[in-house]
Amino acid sequence: MSLFKNGKLHTINIYTAVLLFVFVSDFLFPFYVLSSIPDQKTEKKWVIVIDPGHGGKDPGAVGSFSYEKNINIAIALKTGEYIKQNLKNVTVIYTRKDDSTVDLSERPEIANKNKADLFISIHANWANSKNIIGAETYIMGLAKDQENLEVAMKENEVRLMEENYSTKYEGFDPKSPESYIMFTLMQNVSQEQSTVLASKIQTQFRERVDRKDRGVRQAVFWVLFNTAMPGVLVETGYITNLTEERYLNSEQGQDYLASAIFRACRDYIDEINIRSGISAMQNQELVEKNENKTAGSLPQGQLVFTVQVATAASKIETKADNFKGIEDIIEINARDRFKYATGNFEDYSEAVRYRKKIETIYPDAFVIAVKDNKIVPLQDAIEQKRKK
Repeated sequence: MSLFKNGKLHTINIYTAVLLFVFVSDFLFPFYVLSSIPDQKTEKKWVIVIDPGHGGKDPGAVGSFSYEKNINIAIALKTGEYIKQNLKNVTVIYTRKDDSTVDLSERPEIANKNKADLFISIHANWANSKNIIGAETYIMGLAKDQENLEVAMKENEVRLMEENYSTKYEGFDPKSPESYIMFTLMQNVSQEQSTVLASKIQTQFRERVDRKDRGVRQAVFWVLFNTAMPGVLVETGYITNLTEERYLNSEQGQDYLASAIFRACRDYIDEINIRSGISAMQNQELVEKNENKTAGSLPQGQLVFTVQVATAASKIETKADNFKGIEDIIEINARDRFKYATGNFEDYSEAVRYRKKIETIYPDAFVIAVKDNKIVPLQDAIEQKRKK
């Protein structure tokens, strides 16, 4: 296996790669989540960085009569105004507020320097086919298919327009699929939170703006890889489809899309704030509720959602004393590690509500999908449930 570093290709042992992946995903993730939980004693002050993709000398995708960069800035500014007018505890920062050129490397730096809580990069999509329409939201992760990879490569391509790009990006070539191998070892520590925000954005697009829902997707975007907080890249529609291009350029279309992103941010913030405000009494009620439960098991042959509370390299007896009073603990064996979860839900939203309670005991708890004692990618599970 190979990695790019300082412009050179280095080879590492596959065993080392696996260990690094396990370390990042199972060790660092809880520490990030713990640090991201708002202070329960004071009102959480939020910082959201909104990144209008492209700009200046970089037009982005080109439609039949418009440039992507202009669509992005219009929707971004409207989104920021909605947030500032309606969420008084939020500070909005833009990576650009006009038709200026901002290097790809500078965009995540702006978010990191301002200690942002959320990073939202706004784009318009493109496709070889003029018939493709719809909105999709990306989180940082491995591209699961060629289409996702092509979108990521297209968005990352802008760095070739920058000076000293080979040094600045440590040899990463956005046009080379081989370059993306370096990301196979990197598990985004805020992936769960990013998925929650992305899902809320897609829900708003689908249910409130009546856009075709192309779902939450994973791909390697430089701006998401280098941010230290939950982040999403929103593809608001396809500029290569004439009908959708007109919508993206219309005042109403831009306003509707911006309000949808705002509402998703509002709902995400409310969820986190509510989570941090649950009292110790409610925590005790949850423990008492679990006292009458026995060790849990999940139904075979059925896809369900559950809440993961712990991971261990060796087996732990699933008794309440080992899990802070929770009785219905389920053991899942994955990648030679033991994962422990609680709850059994057919509906994702029910699992999310249960997680809010569980997080008063386990702050790093998060929802997973399981079938036949095997973990299923969360978004795949949500899509499977939606199709039924």
